[in-house]
Amino acid sequence: MDRKTVFSIAFALILIGTTTAKAQYEQVNDIPYSTTDDPYAKERCKLDVYYPTQADEAPVVVWFHGGGLEGGEKHIDEQLRNSGLVVVAPNYRLMPKATIDQCLDDAAAAVAWTYKNIARYGGSKRKIFVAGHSAGGYLLDIIGLDKRWLARYGVDADSLAALIPFSGQCITHYNVRKQQGIPPLQATIDQYAPLTYVRPDAPPIIIISGDRELELFGRYEEQAYFWRMLKLVGHKDVTLYEMQGYDHGAMPHPAYYILKQHIKRLTAK
Repeated sequence: MDRKTVFSIAFALILIGTTTAKAQYEQVNDIPYSTTDDPYAKERCKLDVYYPTQADEAPVVVWFHGGGLEGGEKHIDEQLRNSGLVVVAPNYRLMPKATIDQCLDDAAAAVAWTYKNIARYGGSKRKIFVAGHSAGGYLLDIIGLDKRWLARYGVDADSLAALIPFSGQCITHYNVRKQQGIPPLQATIDQYAPLTYVRPDAPPIIIISGDRELELFGRYEEQAYFWRMLKLVGHKDVTLYEMQGYDHGAMPHPAYYILKQHIKRLTAK
């Protein structure tokens, strides 16, 4: 067999392997997850599912996008693809067209949909990791710590595999405060602050922040205080990371690696 023939066979095998690898994953878009009759909910309350076609009891990441609660669109980052994960990416209603309660209710409804439907995509409801950036991290912190939101849909928040907020606000969100006439640098901790619901029996929490000198409005210090309060109340599995050199918008890039490493750690138990 000459060199040219060997090269042709090898190249063909590479192509077959690449095609096979790509064919192992599929994505279904714009699945409705809410049953409300609100026209705005019908427009926004849809999610995408990306999954390995041969998956069986695979770990699941529910990813909530950022955007300050008033912008943003569902997406699945390349770092979450081809990783053996089932990824659920919901949209949710946005302020000021929606209230903060509606935003939170949508987040809870999307997680509840995942519990009830993810098995058909090869995911395990025992391995649901809820993650998100900025406003998405804020939403998941509240619905993961204040058990009332998921309980409305028959889901126990403590059955989540972990909460993994990327630079999520831990005091009351600045856009909630803006609607109350409160400026961004005036802090509030009320019923819309994740810090209000700190408790020792919550799921594992992996808190990831950008560089404290580059983050928004003291966001790192909020998250560090959140971490400290969880430790002080006796939470046994809470971790804080600071992505030095990365600002608020850039910090997800290195943070995805941390997310995937903790999924491996927690699913190996």
